[in-house]
Amino acid sequence: MNADWMEVVTVVALVALTLGGSAFAIRAVKGPTLADRVVAIDGVLVTIVAATLVSAVRTGSGWFVDVGLVVGFVGFVGTTAAARFIEGRGD
Repeated sequence: MNADWMEVVTVVALVALTLGGSAFAIRAVKGPTLADRVVAIDGVLVTIVAATLVSAVRTGSGWFVDVGLVVGFVGFVGTTAAARFIEGRGD
């Protein structure tokens, strides 16, 4: 019973993350400014990290946690670099 419940919860979480990631992807394409696109891409990266961690819970594998940390760090560095670029442009 407990494994079935966890399966349902993780599937629901992955579906919700897919919907959120899709909304961020749409904003990244339609965003009127560069700042909107950067924030949307950061949102996509956050949903990827969250989906990776949900997958870690689902499979019980610690390897996914390491992947989530690396992707989160790369996303943070990329967002910071893009923010510095936008600040320098005066956009």
